[in-house]
Amino acid sequence: MAFGSLGLCDELLKTVAEQGYTKPSPIQAEAIPVVLSQRDVMAVAQTGTGKTAGFTLPMVQLLSGGSSPQALHVHALVITPTRELAAQVADSVQNYSRHMNIRSMAVFGGVRIEPQIAQLKAGVDVLIATPGRLIDLYNQQAINFDQLEILVLDEADRMLDLGFIDDILCIQKLLPNKRQTLMFSATFSTEIKSLANGMLNNPRLIEIPATNSTVDSVKQIIHPVDKTRKSEVLIHLIKKNKWHQVLVFSRTKKGADSLVLQLKDAGISADSIHANRTQHARTRTLEGFRNGNIAVLVATDIAARGIDVNQLPCVVNFDLPYLAEDYVHRIGRTGRAGTSGLAVSLFSEDESKQLQSIERLIGRQFEGDIIPGFAPSERIKADSTDDEEYGNFEADPKPQRRGQSQKRRSRGGNSSNRNRTPR
Repeated sequence: MAFGSLGLCDELLKTVAEQGYTKPSPIQAEAIPVVLSQRDVMAVAQTGTGKTAGFTLPMVQLLSGGSSPQALHVHALVITPTRELAAQVADSVQNYSRHMNIRSMAVFGGVRIEPQIAQLKAGVDVLIATPGRLIDLYNQQAINFDQLEILVLDEADRMLDLGFIDDILCIQKLLPNKRQTLMFSATFSTEIKSLANGMLNNPRLIEIPATNSTVDSVKQIIHPVDKTRKSEVLIHLIKKNKWHQVLVFSRTKKGADSLVLQLKDAGISADSIHANRTQHARTRTLEGFRNGNIAVLVATDIAARGIDVNQLPCVVNFDLPYLAEDYVHRIGRTGRAGTSGLAVSLFSEDESKQLQSIERLIGRQFEGDIIPGFAPSERIKADSTDDEEYGNFEADPKPQRRGQSQKRRSRGGNSSNRNRTPR
C-alpha cells in the first residue's frame, strides 16, 4: 500500500515523499482514511509504529484551506503527557504542513508562560499542549475553544499513569460537544476504555497487535549481573562496543544523576533528563545527544516519552521497569521505521518478577548472556522445570493506575526509494 491510496492531498504526499517515506505503517494505513472521514477514532498501537503521523497528516488536511483562526481561538488541540512529546508532535505538525497554510505551536510548563500567551493572541490552527499548562492558559483567558473542531489525546495511557485524569476531564468540559475526537494509546486497559466511552462518539476502534515489528526489529539481550556492578558493566559495554549514542533508562531521578557522574568519571560524555531538571536543561541535553556531543543520555521513563532520535542504535535498561508495557515503550526508541536496533538489559536477581512480566507481554523468554568477569555472585534461580539460567518467575502484580475511569471545513511528489514510514 502507498500513501497515495489513503486519500491524502497532493501537498501532503509531496511532503511525505520529501522526507523519504514510501510506505505507511499499519496504524497509518488504518487510521488516516478514518480520520479523513471525520469519524472519532480509538487507536491502540505500541510506541514506534508511526502513531503521530497517523493523526497529524489527516488532521492537517482537514484544517487546511479554510479561514484563519480568530484571535485566541484554536481549531485543533493535541494533548500530550510530557513536554518532550509535545515538542516532538509540534515538530511533526510543522514538517507535514510546510506546503500548507497551517499555524501551529506547542505550550507546556517549565518555561515562561508570557511568550506563549503573546503567541496565542493571533490564534492557531493546531495547539499542542500538556494538560497543566493548557489549564493555566485557559484560566488566564489566553485561549478560547469555541471554534475547536478536532481533539487528539496522544499516549492516553501514559496520561492516566501520570495522574492527569482530573485535568483531562476538566479540559473536556471546556470544549464544544460537537467535535471530532481521536484517542491514541499504547494499551487498551479498562481505564482507557472508560475514558474513551466518556469522550468519544461512536468511535472506530483500530487495534494493531502489541507484538509487532517494533519489538521484532530490535535485538534484545539480557545480561545477568550483581546490582552493585551494573555501572561497571555499562561502562565496560560502552567502551568495548564503542557505542557513541546510547539511551539508558534509570528507574529513578537520583539513580540517573548518580549514573551520569560515574560515566563522566570513566571518561564518557553523559547527561541526564528527568522531571527535576528545568525545561531549558532538558532541551539542551536532548539536542546535545542528537548532535553527538553527548554519547550517553540517562533518562527516566516519564522524561523519555517523546524522545525521538533518528536511527538510535542502542537502548540500555539499566533498571528493568516495574510495568512490562514500559519495557516495550523503552525499546521502541530504537529499531524504528524499518531500521534495526539493539536493546540491552542489565538484570539483577531482585528484578526476577519484572522480567517474567516482560516475557509474558512480548511472548518470548530470554536466555541470560553472562559477560566474562561479571558473573553474578549468586546464581539467578531458575524454575525447576527449566534448564535456562533464569526463567519462569511469578509475575509481579501490576500497580493500580490512577483514574476511572461535525461539521468540518475541507481545505485543501516524487517518492524516495527508502522504505521508511513517518513517525
